[in-house]
Amino acid sequence: MTSRAAEDIELLNRYLGGDVAAFDELVRAHEDRVFGICLRMMQDRDAALDAVQETFITVFRKADRYQAKAAFSTWLYRVAVNTCYDQLRKAKRRRTDPLPETIDPADPRSDDPIRAAELRPDIERALAALPDEFRSAVVLVDIEGLALERTAEILDVPTGTVKSRVFRGRKLLAESLGNLRAGSQHPRDE
Repeated sequence: MTSRAAEDIELLNRYLGGDVAAFDELVRAHEDRVFGICLRMMQDRDAALDAVQETFITVFRKADRYQAKAAFSTWLYRVAVNTCYDQLRKAKRRRTDPLPETIDPADPRSDDPIRAAELRPDIERALAALPDEFRSAVVLVDIEGLALERTAEILDVPTGTVKSRVFRGRKLLAESLGNLRAGSQHPRDE
């Protein structure tokens, strides 16, 4: 067990014992990662913030249901992904076009910040167009950098399913972004 996982369990036990400040520490420890997952799932900052808030409200109310079969963070990320799925389903029922936002900051991992800022809207649109199950797998593996096994735990599916969803999601992203023509094969896939 990692020190973070052990600390999470200790904080959770303190919270369940009545120490509300321990829950605040759990939130601070995980809010950035949860926000990153929600932002990439929801494709809208305000919706992501709502999803983060709803995630932590759910965890606050249902913390006693956590079973130590997996790390607390795995359970938390599963709650976040499920919250995003719920909100996306609700949004589909009342679809509206969002107002354009100001230019988002460039991807800090990019070598050329100007080029990264130019590509970002296209990438965000392509990611938003993916089916939910592909988007969640791609976000968790490629963007959040989680291992396939950890992603499988979070999504509650077999590791092979995660591999398939990531592969298919990447292929759809490549086609959408023009990296592959529809129906063509990537040289590695042949």
